[in-house]
Amino acid sequence: MAEPSITAEAVWKKFRRGEHHDNLRDLIPALLRRLSGVRQHGLAKEEFWAVNNVSFQAKSGDSIGIIGPNGAGKSTVLKLLTRILKPTLGRCEVHGRVGALIEVAAGFHPDLTGRENIYLQGAIMGMKRREISRKFDEIVEFAGVPEFIETPVKRYSSGMNARLGFAIAAHLDPEVLIIDEVLSVGDSGFQDRCITRMRGLLQQGIPLVFVSHNLQAVQDLCNLVLVLNRGQVAFQGPPQDGIRKYRSMVWTPPASHESGERPTVPIWIRGVQFLDEKQNSTDFYKTGSQMTVRIQYQASRRIDRIHAAVEIHRIDGVYCYGVNTSMDRVELGNIEGKGAVDLCFPALNLLPGSYSISVGILNNDLSVPYDVHHLAYQLTVTSERRDHGCAYLEHEWRQTSAEDTETTCAKHAADYK
Repeated sequence: MAEPSITAEAVWKKFRRGEHHDNLRDLIPALLRRLSGVRQHGLAKEEFWAVNNVSFQAKSGDSIGIIGPNGAGKSTVLKLLTRILKPTLGRCEVHGRVGALIEVAAGFHPDLTGRENIYLQGAIMGMKRREISRKFDEIVEFAGVPEFIETPVKRYSSGMNARLGFAIAAHLDPEVLIIDEVLSVGDSGFQDRCITRMRGLLQQGIPLVFVSHNLQAVQDLCNLVLVLNRGQVAFQGPPQDGIRKYRSMVWTPPASHESGERPTVPIWIRGVQFLDEKQNSTDFYKTGSQMTVRIQYQASRRIDRIHAAVEIHRIDGVYCYGVNTSMDRVELGNIEGKGAVDLCFPALNLLPGSYSISVGILNNDLSVPYDVHHLAYQLTVTSERRDHGCAYLEHEWRQTSAEDTETTCAKHAADYK
């Protein structure tokens, strides 16, 4: 049996909530509070477990997909594997040269050109200059930035940074590949090239750990899926079963009611579901399909005239759509106890990609947000279309003869006179 190239064994990682202190006047009282704080289960009052007892292994040719809501601990796990972070408890080991893309443009020096950053990243990976030079043209061609290769990367767009970062990670002879959300940035052609490249590396026996909200890509590439929720493993097993588990869950944001205490606001969001045309819960849609966003709420007392709001961002931060009941002149009436508000899209005209959804409940004039779940829910859209952007617009092409064009122009000129 091959030795595992990637090992995470009972890994825990904690962080501290609170403010940063940049002077002694603020720092000394904070340190005293930490020393006097009550610790429960190894945690002080301001601390929390971002990763909670996570274990997995990957051998040659294995591909592990890590999925879950925002804040579940996915990127933290990758940073532990790449030694950007050190685990609080447990063991992380990666054997071999690591090609990693943890964040768009992470590891790039902003003042260096694309060319200089390629050589810098190769040196960090332990490659000799002649080895990097041998791969240089292939990297630039894959990234599609030949005309900008002598430009400082701080001038690059997020898509250019992602293309160059992935090209470096996947072409400089990695022995282990660790990728976080690369498919969320860039057009469909770039995404297809990424999947093809990763599939080729897997066929060469290179293990992959892949974090993504693109569930179709996870299903196509991975032979094992971890579903994380609030730092814990909610499922570990075959991709199809893991994705089914993920879709069946009603996710709530990790910051919502963590203490278990009753919220102090008069109304709060209990959960959010995405329903297809058959009213089945799913976060996987095709362009043009029907979708309902169901916001489940609970009110501690009678409230008059609240408003519900939904916003959609592409996973790279592009704002795609926003609507609320106020702008649509929808009155929800008096609210009391438990209930739900549905926002129905007869045709979800988003182009293929991964999207983050924000939902909120606000007062009558939208000045007081009672409860907001910001970028807390994810959905994946697929399509056979190859349009660019984030929205699909109904359209058709027509060819017009020169004679018709001249007639139309003459008519417009006559009307103008």
